[in-house]
Amino acid sequence: MKAAVIVFPGSNCDRDVQVTLRDVSGVEPVMVWHKESSFEDVDLIVLPGGFSYGDYLRSGAMASKSLVMREVVKRAGAGVPVLGICNGFQVLTESGLLPGVLMRNANLKFVCKDVHLKVESSLSLFTSAYEAGQVVRIPVAHHDGNYFAGEEELDRLEGNGQIAFRYVQPDGAQDPDANPNGSARNIAGVYNERKTVLGLMPHPERLADPQLGGTDGKGMFQSLLESLS
Repeated sequence: MKAAVIVFPGSNCDRDVQVTLRDVSGVEPVMVWHKESSFEDVDLIVLPGGFSYGDYLRSGAMASKSLVMREVVKRAGAGVPVLGICNGFQVLTESGLLPGVLMRNANLKFVCKDVHLKVESSLSLFTSAYEAGQVVRIPVAHHDGNYFAGEEELDRLEGNGQIAFRYVQPDGAQDPDANPNGSARNIAGVYNERKTVLGLMPHPERLADPQLGGTDGKGMFQSLLESLS
């Protein structure tokens, strides 16, 4: 599996994703600077976490207008899988590749802690190594992770199976106390209609090695490896 990691000014999780992809796949990812108009053919594109362009205007807004994003949008349209983590999720919504928006956390504070997620389905490129309903522990670190969409849009996402992960308690219970940012319906990650694009606020690459304190996040990269190799 050959992957490309898009690097923006302010990205700070690009190396974390690079290391995880290399460890899981055995193939060195291509690191693509935001000013590039194209890059070599790859099986997967990753938009990493961080604070692209210092989160000026809105988180992900300026990055979505970067030259490289024209190529990312083009390839996503052709079916190349795209994974956006944290700031990458914000860039995907700003680019129109995913529905909804990421707003300021409901408590107006930066949140950095481990959370528990329920895997809604194992029937995707990104989650095949998990089981439907499985609860995993993944870190979050964001100030603008409050996912919002209108009620009709949320109903459509539910009906299409486009909700990938929800914030839950360790026992799987979905309640407001499990929600770190106020996201609608405890949504932590969503797909596009074809389930080839995934955006999620938690950082699976930060819990993908025993030395990091756990491996719950590794399943996402194993899923991609199995699906794309």
